[in-house]
Amino acid sequence: MALSSCGWRLAEVQSSPGPLPPTKMYIYTWAGYTDNELLKNFSEQTGIEVIADVFESNEEMLAKIQAGGGGAYSVIYPSDYTVRKMVELNILHEIDHTRLPVIKQLFEQFQNPSYDPGNRHSVPISWGTTGLIYNTEKLKEFPEDWDYLWKNKQVLSRRMTLLNDPREVIGAALRMLGYSYNSENPQEIKAAYEQLTELKPAIASFTSDGWRPQILAGDLLVAMCYSSDANEIISESENLQYALPSSGSSLWTDTLVIPKFAPNVEGAYAWINFVLQPSVAAELCKRLSFAPPTYTAFNLLPEEIQKNPSLFPPEKALEKCERLSPLPPKVTEIYDRFWTQLTSS
Repeated sequence: MALSSCGWRLAEVQSSPGPLPPTKMYIYTWAGYTDNELLKNFSEQTGIEVIADVFESNEEMLAKIQAGGGGAYSVIYPSDYTVRKMVELNILHEIDHTRLPVIKQLFEQFQNPSYDPGNRHSVPISWGTTGLIYNTEKLKEFPEDWDYLWKNKQVLSRRMTLLNDPREVIGAALRMLGYSYNSENPQEIKAAYEQLTELKPAIASFTSDGWRPQILAGDLLVAMCYSSDANEIISESENLQYALPSSGSSLWTDTLVIPKFAPNVEGAYAWINFVLQPSVAAELCKRLSFAPPTYTAFNLLPEEIQKNPSLFPPEKALEKCERLSPLPPKVTEIYDRFWTQLTSS
């Protein structure tokens, strides 16, 4: 579904279930961003029960909301470029910074982000890169850049996965060809699509989360993934490593937003304050492997985590990475059309 669905209206979202009691709250998040311990601790501290639903891509999340299926959520976890799209759709509550003192503890790069100047509508929860996790025991040569997948497609045949995310997958092919992740040039996007159709027979599946048990079991040799997910899985197997492609990749920030239709705004502020509390954020980094956006949480991390290149890459590597930017509707339609052709053929 195109992100620019012109028939959508806020009232459709609000036609969901009636008001929730203040002791219950639904959030819509990525897999791996919550666990039972986090939910239990929050409930014990606030008296609010949290139910977490998960999505695999920003496009999936936004499509559900535009179709009227998101009215129960008080907190949503969009990535940076999707925050801008949600602001354009006028569906986000403006953040009251006086209720979130933790905002003053953000690293400088997150204090006035290009995707949401002044953090008016969002608060960062984590950040990272997109790359490749691979099995060092079963591969003779290790990936250093995106072109590795094409050069080794026979060895990797049906034993590699790509993300279930059109912007990331087409973006990686664009970057391999020397173009921007955010290309608006139809010919460049078509060239990336053609590269991906060449690779398609060797791809086991497009999944943002399902690769985990498969790569641990040795069924997969390589998976395109987010750095935070890779770091979590690497801790379970000494044979797995993460590569940030040398030609560049995406630099992403996942955020917390409060939709205008949120049934429990008070609970939403309580949740954001809780998960960004330095001690909680540091423990989440240790337990769930995603990089915190505040220096107060970073300073609580053990030195070996602070120096972990999967979570905190060197500055030279980050200089080659790009943030995904919202695209004009006509360009989005091109990405969506090629993505549908790629994944359905």
